[in-house]
Parts: sequence; structure tokens; C-alpha cells
Amino acid sequence: MTENRRTRGRIGITEVTGPSMAPTLADGDRLVVRYEALVRPGDVVVFRHPLQQDLLVVKRAAERRPGGWWMLGDNPFNETGDSTDYGAVPEELVLAVARLRLRPRPGGQRSLRAWLSWAASAVRPMRADSSASSRLRAR
Repeated sequence: MTENRRTRGRIGITEVTGPSMAPTLADGDRLVVRYEALVRPGDVVVFRHPLQQDLLVVKRAAERRPGGWWMLGDNPFNETGDSTDYGAVPEELVLAVARLRLRPRPGGQRSLRAWLSWAASAVRPMRADSSASSRLRAR
């Protein structure tokens, strides 16, 4: 990516839609992301779809290949919308790396126990999953 002093290292929040990253991420989860961060294999990243660049996508960067990053979803039952469909994603389309997952509070939680249970699991750090490359070989 080109050097831009305003966005380099900037933190942002994005929302996850769809089931492709389940069980790691659920529809409605929010991600705290760091723009233009160094991508490592296994990181969850936000990137522009290679064929529809107005669409932002959240996937796992499985491995670096010639031409860019091979992106995969974590959901083995939802195998569409990743690099198996559109190939490697060029480096310049990778925008950010996820650092934290924020799970929204479900409606109707009125008891203290339910609230504490949600609070204990609502914020989770996003770490690189080194098993992503082994899942790639299994496909």
C-alpha cells in the first residue's frame, strides 16, 4: 500500500455480516482493526473484494502466494466467497488486520448472571491461527 500518514496505524471498527467466519466470528460481531498493519499467515483481515472493490470482506489470510494472499473463511460449511472463487488477493487490496472481537449484547438479557456471562465473553483478542495453512492443504 502507498504510505499515507493519516491512515497508517489507524484503528477502526467494522461489523461482520454473514456466516463465513463461524465459529470464530458471528454475524453482527464487531472487529477492532488496525489499518495497514503487517499481515501474518493466520490473521483475520479486512480487504476489498478483488472482483467487486466496493465490497469489503473479512476472511483469514491463510498463506502468501504469488500475486497476494490466499484468503479462507473459517466456516467449513460455507465455502463460497473466498480465494477458491477469486484467487489470491493482491497486497494493495488488504486494508486492515483484526485485533479484537466485540460481541454485541443479545437483547432480553435482564439477569445479572446473563449480563456477566456476556461481559466475560464479549471482548476477545484476535490472534493469528497457524492452523489455517493446514486447513488450506485439506481443501
